[in-house]
Amino acid sequence: MAELMVRDGTWTFDGDAVRMVPGRERGVHQLRQDLGEYAVPLAALAGIAYEPARKGGRLRLRIRDGADPLLQVTGGGLPADANPYQLSVDAGRTDVAEYFVHEVRQALTLEQVPEGPADRYLLPGPAVPLSAAGVDGLATFDGERVRIEWRWNTSENKKHAGPRDFPLAGLEAVEWRAAVGLESGFLRFRPRGTTPHMKPEHDPNAIELWGFKKESGRTALLAAAVAARLPHPSAGPALLSKATAVPPPAPEPAGEGTASGNDHDALLRRLRELGELHRDGVLTEEEFTTAKAAVLRSFHSAG
Repeated sequence: MAELMVRDGTWTFDGDAVRMVPGRERGVHQLRQDLGEYAVPLAALAGIAYEPARKGGRLRLRIRDGADPLLQVTGGGLPADANPYQLSVDAGRTDVAEYFVHEVRQALTLEQVPEGPADRYLLPGPAVPLSAAGVDGLATFDGERVRIEWRWNTSENKKHAGPRDFPLAGLEAVEWRAAVGLESGFLRFRPRGTTPHMKPEHDPNAIELWGFKKESGRTALLAAAVAARLPHPSAGPALLSKATAVPPPAPEPAGEGTASGNDHDALLRRLRELGELHRDGVLTEEEFTTAKAAVLRSFHSAG
């Protein structure tokens, strides 16, 4: 076991996961404190590094693309001090940090963990229920429904639309963007079959964000909690829309009437994706049966 305790927090590695407990010092970002204790399984790691500096240094976990809903939904928009996968190392703890890196790297090598993108979330996302406020509204998420209540200063368009209530199964995506310069950020919920066409300050499905204070950090956590419970983006349109009920064209035969292994793998993945949609209530029994039959026809015609 390896353990590093500093003012910024405590990281522990037991061979299976890196467990992170944020510090409670004044300089520790509120987002990290709100996220709380968090465990990153070895399978979600692409690497680890210690970056020395004149006074102390920084320990940094590199997460596989697509493994973490928080990084996925924020798209690199988190400030460095809000990133839970970085730890400021105090002067005098360099040896411990380097030992920590050695232990994690050795485990990654022994377990042959791939560095490439993950095809599913390997981290659970923030715990629910959660609430988060923006400039003009308050969003809440209980694990099944997202609700938005507007503040007095919201736009007339949002006031006219009234409070919003989205069942999780009715959402296609959640989007989060930090404010940049004079351009507002936003937390947007995209119902199935819709395409955003309004600016965040007028979109009744979006809360406007300014800067990156405590409130904006909690909106990022709420967005990640929703994203963790939606189909993974790697599945593409097949898992992001009910259009999945329409099967893809049958693959072209490879060789003398036999489908390639890649085609078969793709069709088997399709069946798993449809099963997940049905399990999550996105597809009805009838839609699932129809889509499954179409995929099986494609599979047999390719064989």
